[in-house]
Amino acid sequence: MIFQWQLFVLLIGIAALAPMLGQCYEVKCYGNREIRYGWLPVLALTIPLIYLAGTRVNYLLNFGDTSAYLIGFNESPISVSAVINNVTEDTKDVGFSVITAILKRLVGGREVVYFTIIAAVCLICVMYAYKRYSCSFIISAFLFIASADYLQWTYNGIRQFIPVAILFACAGLIVKKKYVPLIILILLLSSIHATALLMLPIIFIVQGKPLNKKTILFILVMLLAIAFIDQFTDIMTNIMENTQYSGEVDQFLNTEGTSIQRVLVYSVPAFGAILFRKRIEAANNPLINIAANMSIVTFGLFTLSAFSSGLLLGRLGIYTSLYNYILLPWEIENVFTKKSAKLIYCALIICYLFYYYYQVEIIWGL
Repeated sequence: MIFQWQLFVLLIGIAALAPMLGQCYEVKCYGNREIRYGWLPVLALTIPLIYLAGTRVNYLLNFGDTSAYLIGFNESPISVSAVINNVTEDTKDVGFSVITAILKRLVGGREVVYFTIIAAVCLICVMYAYKRYSCSFIISAFLFIASADYLQWTYNGIRQFIPVAILFACAGLIVKKKYVPLIILILLLSSIHATALLMLPIIFIVQGKPLNKKTILFILVMLLAIAFIDQFTDIMTNIMENTQYSGEVDQFLNTEGTSIQRVLVYSVPAFGAILFRKRIEAANNPLINIAANMSIVTFGLFTLSAFSSGLLLGRLGIYTSLYNYILLPWEIENVFTKKSAKLIYCALIICYLFYYYYQVEIIWGL
């Protein structure tokens, strides 16, 4: 796993070379001057990430559910009639089954190519969003890697990460309140992983100023769920027993909750959104308003998952937590002085690297 640490060295190199190569430029964003990166440095980072995720079957097969996806790929039929029969017999996430069958027909039995294509779709979507919307692409990319989200979601849970990444790349639709195409997209993506349906209420909840009545109500609901966790678990059990995941209820709900360390890491941008609410409101940047509310939703979901099931509820937060890495650098650069911002960035980098080491080396043992 030594090359995973070399990704941070690559980030330093990209940050140093991009301005020299004319790949940084200023844009005016709701009255503020922000730096954006060209595609050359973005691809210089994205391609190695794709390569590592795509070739993990050669060196990290036993991490997460890679081996399960590998078995699913090898057993996937490629004839149209066999695919139809397979979908008819197993209605769980049929979209992913169809995608797997199509890719297998195109690439044959080459597992590395299969995983590489899926990684490319997911990572290009994520990096595109950071390139377009973040005031600091390098910091956003660093946070995505150092939070262990890169490993967690491109080496594991890829079926869910496909709709997560695509919806994240379509953040502009949420900003512009294009609800009809959003709802159609969410319904289509739910065929790949049913958790995408979570975004149906969220695209409405996160609209408006940070910490508005809708987000406050959401947090209150989460607190009530924590206060009455046994009743909440019973409700979740009843809901899941009537879904495609009925056979996995015990597995989902009998796992330990999300670790307090992980909850705290995901909660930092939400605390900033609450503390700096007035500054965010004054900026009147609709994307940052949405990112602030997404961070508050993330805080609620992960807090609830700490008291219940990390495997079930801990997975839902990824739909909103990717916005944390847009919000956090914005908070640092727009709330603090330039000198203070540099010090905070240094502290942020040190803390996240420590967390990355703890999560990857100690918890996962990679």
